[in-house]
Amino acid sequence: MKIVYSDPKTGRTGQAEVPADRSATLMNMKIGEQIDGSIVGLTGYKLKITGGSDNSGFPMIKGVEGTRKAHVLSSVAMSGRSRGMQKRKSVRGNTTSADTMQINTVIVEYGERPITDILPEKVKEKKEEAPKEEQKK
Repeated sequence: MKIVYSDPKTGRTGQAEVPADRSATLMNMKIGEQIDGSIVGLTGYKLKITGGSDNSGFPMIKGVEGTRKAHVLSSVAMSGRSRGMQKRKSVRGNTTSADTMQINTVIVEYGERPITDILPEKVKEKKEEAPKEEQKK
């Protein structure tokens, strides 16, 4: 199981793979519950579950109870050409299970170690500019 954690203050994110023996502690947890960060190596930190996805890629939705898959009716757009249009989508319930492959979390309590040491810094790649042709006189 993979846990993706993000810092709302800096916007940085990181991820860690949780071994099978530790992933048993994450079973039957709902969206909105807090977990201890030591599971992924963040001692002293508290993480809040905000979502996730299962082994087929279906996202977890807070409004669907349990661990089941469901086909819910969701709105596509609030304005524009497709305003008011609704689509039926396959989603997973709000509780983690053995089928859950990824859990998305956000940091709510910070530990002693600074977050800048833990999370990698965003690297912006510079685009190479094409050589400009000489201007005609």
